[in-house]
Amino acid sequence: MSAWQISDEEGGALAARWWQWALSAPDDVSPVADTTGAHAAWRQPDDLWFLAGTYGGRVVRHCEIPAGRHLFFPVLNVHHTKLQSRKPLSLNVTRAEAYLNGTPLPLREFVAPPFRVGLRMHLAWGLWSAVTPLLPGQYVLEIKGTTAEGFQVDTTYHLTATAD
Repeated sequence: MSAWQISDEEGGALAARWWQWALSAPDDVSPVADTTGAHAAWRQPDDLWFLAGTYGGRVVRHCEIPAGRHLFFPVLNVHHTKLQSRKPLSLNVTRAEAYLNGTPLPLREFVAPPFRVGLRMHLAWGLWSAVTPLLPGQYVLEIKGTTAEGFQVDTTYHLTATAD
């Protein structure tokens, strides 16, 4: 396991794809609203695997992921329509960390290019991590973040990477 080295342009494009994926899910199967991991596989792309963020607070998810796919996920992120602002808004982050089996993962700041969700154009900013494909086995991914305004995420993923 190692960090997946991606460019700012590729990271921004992946952030836009992640938001389109996350925002397209109906509420009853939303991977972001999911508190157990039951909806983690919802409409995953074929070339990588998105892990969902949360709406804040403590969440523990258990899920299977395919071994052999890159992982891409947010630690803290925000999106808005271009009607709200023509520039991407960001968060005032005081803590942002991600660990895979206790090993710290590098985080990168990515700004998504404008992307469409429904009829509206959106902008997005975030702190993200990307991981090379995992071998089959058990993994624990911990994601922790806090903003100066008091928003917190504390997510633990119990991942089982399975051979395709």
